[in-house]
Amino acid sequence: MRNDQSPSRWTRRSWLSASLLSLAGSTIQAEERPAVTYPRATSSDTAVEPNWKERVEISVGPRDADLVGSTERVLQAAVDYVSRLGGGTVRILPGVYRLRNAVYLASNVRLLGSGADSLLIKEPSVTTKLAIDSDWYDQEITLADATGFKVGDGVCLRTKNPHHGGQTTLKRTLVARDGKRFKLDRPLKDNLWLMGESTASTLFPLLSGEYITDVVIENLALDGNRGQNTLLDGNYAGCIFMQDCSRLTFRQVEARNYHGDGISWQICHDVTVENCYVHDNTNLGLHPGSGSQRPIIRNNRLVANDIGVFFCWGVKYGLCAQNKILDTRSYGVSIGHRDNENLVVDNDITRSGKVGVLFRPERGKAFAPHRNRIERNRIVDSGPAAGVAIDVQGETEAITITQNEIRETRGPEQRIGVRVGPQTADVKLVDNRIEGFATDVKR
Repeated sequence: MRNDQSPSRWTRRSWLSASLLSLAGSTIQAEERPAVTYPRATSSDTAVEPNWKERVEISVGPRDADLVGSTERVLQAAVDYVSRLGGGTVRILPGVYRLRNAVYLASNVRLLGSGADSLLIKEPSVTTKLAIDSDWYDQEITLADATGFKVGDGVCLRTKNPHHGGQTTLKRTLVARDGKRFKLDRPLKDNLWLMGESTASTLFPLLSGEYITDVVIENLALDGNRGQNTLLDGNYAGCIFMQDCSRLTFRQVEARNYHGDGISWQICHDVTVENCYVHDNTNLGLHPGSGSQRPIIRNNRLVANDIGVFFCWGVKYGLCAQNKILDTRSYGVSIGHRDNENLVVDNDITRSGKVGVLFRPERGKAFAPHRNRIERNRIVDSGPAAGVAIDVQGETEAITITQNEIRETRGPEQRIGVRVGPQTADVKLVDNRIEGFATDVKR
């Protein structure tokens, strides 16, 4: 006879019970794992590092620096040097640095400037049509007029897509030349045909990065020189533009005058922007872009941008706190497509051109922004004669608007304190102080 406890007699239930006990034991062991009290640098261990008193540092400046120069090339050389050694600080000494291409950052690199005395400014842009078709597999373009284009320049290539009529935008660097014919650093991967009115422009972000982590930019001034540059929107550029990155910190940065956005990050997680001055940009001041999780936007001055803070698509678990958002041409804060679980708290939102805080109407309930809180803000003098301080539109649900001071000092006209659209649901207004409007709350 077989023993009843032999494996062949185990039931499915007893097997599951044993498996769960095994897992429970593993959990207990993990919770009781000893703390790391004496960390050591160990091969491939990036989670725990000793707190080194000194790390790699290199200085850049017009004179008296480790690397001497005042263009993007010397800045890029410093970033590459520090990156090759595993990370460290690039110290940007006082001076004016004129850029013909972006400085592309790397993981574990800190850019540390000398405040407003360390100024990076974008050179004027030039634009020309392409003279010859380029196919998606090509790695070169031919320009109709190559005046103003140089090897090493960052370029933006744009064309009308022949299939759907939308615009295709590519960013590349010119790496070789024969007259009007230029080689690119990477293949096109899209067709640039003359029938699409294809163009090349010397447009790029000042600081940029893709697929990198643990980057700090601080105490630095960036000027997009928008009066001498054509428009490039924040899905591709800005004074700072980051794509598919994590754990970024921008601190005490002045980002100004870009013909596009001030600071834009797309699909970037755990981004902190604090104590920055972002002003006079054509489009968005701060642009937490599509899919970005857990941004922290704190203690910034956002002045004279079209929109102060623009929550793009699917931005979740974000904090926008203690900012001064002033004199925007359109909206102070804009929240929309699947931007859920965000907190906008203790901000001064003053003299917005159209609306102080806007919940954008989207293409149905599944796309609307839900479960956001607007709390303890001071929202003053929003929009024109028919302006609105807080406007909740679309099929937005579960919004809490509480303890805000919502004021109008210019006279009531047709102005509205809080407007709640007819398709919204569960919009709670609690303990707000609303004064000076023709209509305090319109549902």
